[in-house]
Amino acid sequence: MTVTRRQLLARTGAAGAGIAFTGAVEHLFAGSAAAAQTGGDAGYGPLRPDPAGVLDLPRGFRYTILSREGEPLRSGEGPVPSHCDGMAAFPGRGDRLHLVRNHENRADAAHRVPAVDGVTYDPEGLGGCTALEVSGGGRVHSERVAIAGTAVNCAGGPTPWNTWLTCEETEDKAGTNGYTKDHGFIFEVDPYRRDRTVPEPLTAMGRFQHEAIAVDPRDGTVYETEDAFERPFGLFYRFLPDKPGGGSGSLRAGGRLEALRVPGVADLSLVGETGTVFEHVEWVPVPDPLAARTPIRFQDFGRGGITHAQKLEGCFWGGDRVYFVSSFAHREDGSGADHFGQVWSYEPRRRRLTLIVMFGPGTDVDTPGESPDNICLAPQGGLMVCEDGGGAQHVFGVTRRREVYPMARNRQDIGTASEPAWGEFAGVTFAPDGRTMFVNVYEPGTTFAVTGPWRRD
Repeated sequence: MTVTRRQLLARTGAAGAGIAFTGAVEHLFAGSAAAAQTGGDAGYGPLRPDPAGVLDLPRGFRYTILSREGEPLRSGEGPVPSHCDGMAAFPGRGDRLHLVRNHENRADAAHRVPAVDGVTYDPEGLGGCTALEVSGGGRVHSERVAIAGTAVNCAGGPTPWNTWLTCEETEDKAGTNGYTKDHGFIFEVDPYRRDRTVPEPLTAMGRFQHEAIAVDPRDGTVYETEDAFERPFGLFYRFLPDKPGGGSGSLRAGGRLEALRVPGVADLSLVGETGTVFEHVEWVPVPDPLAARTPIRFQDFGRGGITHAQKLEGCFWGGDRVYFVSSFAHREDGSGADHFGQVWSYEPRRRRLTLIVMFGPGTDVDTPGESPDNICLAPQGGLMVCEDGGGAQHVFGVTRRREVYPMARNRQDIGTASEPAWGEFAGVTFAPDGRTMFVNVYEPGTTFAVTGPWRRD
């Protein structure tokens, strides 16, 4: 059910909160079901069934499997870990580049990230990152552990100084689930050299169920999403570093963590109309970033409270704004609304927050997709969006002309003959030259390189 403008104002009491509505949003999203099913003029044509039953792509595109969970790491340190998740690509020498890949491992992971001397935070943490050096066409030259001993490494994001910030999606403290140290932090990983990765958390950036980050390259502000599983839901944060844009290790100097407040709006899930604009939103200091006694989302933010949102996941910087995703909202989970995914944009200079898309048939039958998750910029403009919902799993492209098209479909069936199932996509990213798309399938953990006739903007 879509929340109307009148319902939104009535429920939130936000009539005076500086809300504006636009008839047409000149942003990246929206589209038609027909465009998504066929590719239309916006995309690369319909997806063609893969004879190998692995990955469906448009005509002219091909994939290479770079890595699969359970196979030996090329470093000899153990098997490729399970649950491939967030990822980014960094420039290398010549035609080579470097990938850093998260592994969202909990106790049920078949293959942990091997504990390696010098880069292991907590020996009982099963998550972490692996690093691959590859040629643009998909040849793997090396594959190794980049950081270990962390937990539930979901997503993260690249920095302007070419490091990777990996995020723990947990709030478990030492003594919980066998851990010997507190978890729920961000760690900085060097994609090039292991000896430059320090396995210590960036504590000033907060301890909570982290999902993803995006860095404003102009001033070094780091935006962070929180994927909380129950009410009160997560928050959208910004971290103002004491040494903005200072290079590798600069975030250790500390800074200030703040959370987004939209006056009069307790839950972004109540916003149901694409094009809703909130002017002059506020940022409130987090009382206790380390959450020593109380999780941040439960803390007292004073008069006016704070603004929550369900399933805050993907986060990416593009142009002059940060985009972030709310994957879904369900009333049975305690949310105030039902939707299959929102994508928001925040413009720091204008302090303006805009809802630029609603996903799924539950909100708009003309908008395809369900439960958007990881996102990144596409070389031809617009975004690539990983789907994490029920049924078939896709990577969708979305153009600046607000057209949606399919880019890939996962065909690896992890279900049964009577109940087929497909693992979600994650970690979509492009080579710096825009010629190769890299993407993970979460289960079975698989990393792909996709090449073909990519258009450039």
